[in-house]
Amino acid sequence: MCGECSRADKPSAETVVGSSASQRQGRLSPAARVALGLIWIYRHSLSMFMGRGCRYAPTCSEYTSDAIRRFGFWAGGWLGLSRILRCNPLGSSGYDPLPEALNASARWYLPWRYGRWTGRHIL
Repeated sequence: MCGECSRADKPSAETVVGSSASQRQGRLSPAARVALGLIWIYRHSLSMFMGRGCRYAPTCSEYTSDAIRRFGFWAGGWLGLSRILRCNPLGSSGYDPLPEALNASARWYLPWRYGRWTGRHIL
């Protein structure tokens, strides 16, 4: 066999990095799964009655679910909570993506440092 054939059987870095959401959910904690389930229920029930206008893009529920998937239940939950509390008439608005990495000063015993509590980072 040639060397190219054996290399073709191995997954590339793009395949590993671009794993689907269902594969990532297999590694979620039970608390994260429950939180994502509650967000799903909110999106398909209560959200319809409260109105679908959100001050931010992506929406707060999408932001929180993505944060939990990327950073885990504890850190992602605090990121989501800070976003939800910023979503008020006195808060900012606009495009607010997830941070690439968590705040370096954040620790599990200092959970408020995970969140972005002001809208100063939004352009």
